Order: sequence, then C-alpha cells, then structure tokens
Amino acid sequence: MSGIDRAIFLDSKHTAKHLPGTAQAQRLLKRGRAAHVFHDEATMERVAQAIIAGGEFTGIIREYERYGLLFSEPIGYRIAPDGSTMALFYGEVKIDAENQYHVIPRTERSEE
Repeated sequence: MSGIDRAIFLDSKHTAKHLPGTAQAQRLLKRGRAAHVFHDEATMERVAQAIIAGGEFTGIIREYERYGLLFSEPIGYRIAPDGSTMALFYGEVKIDAENQYHVIPRTERSEE
C-alpha cells in the first residue's frame, strides 16, 4: 500500500525553515548547517499532497513515521553554509506521535 490513509495535520512550526529567504533557513546557515528548501510554498504543498496520496512508507526513524517520494523534476534545493546549492528531487513527510506532519525536500530517503 502506498500513501497515508489516515487523517494527519500540518505542523506549521517547521514550514519556514524549508522555504527560501526565511529567517529560519538563514539561521541554519549561520549555524553552519545546510538548509533544505522548496522552491516556494506552493511547491511544498504540492509535494506534501503527492506524498500523502502516493508516498512510500520508509520506516520509523528517530521517532517519526516517514513517507517519501522521488520526483522527476527538482522540488527544491540544498543550500550549503558556503552558499553552494544542489537540486533536490526527493520529498519526505515526517509524522509525529500526535499525527502532525511536516514535509522536507531531501537528497534521498532518511536512514537511521
């Protein structure tokens, strides 16, 4: 079975760190960490809906249930602290114990 077949709810506290130009994404870069951002909020929403409808369950990793989907077109990009970028094609939905989710653009599926 693919997709998520129960009600889940967006946890918006994670949204800004995955959008370009936000203070939260800039904070990650200033701390020496890479920022994984979607092209825009519309792309983020489209990716979330595609994963909810047809994403593959990839396991429970670091206390989050995870579903992912590989896209044929870039959905976002990784910004390194030095400013270099890399296109991202994989999207992941993380669901916590309260059925709250957030979506992340990634290089590949999460592993333990």
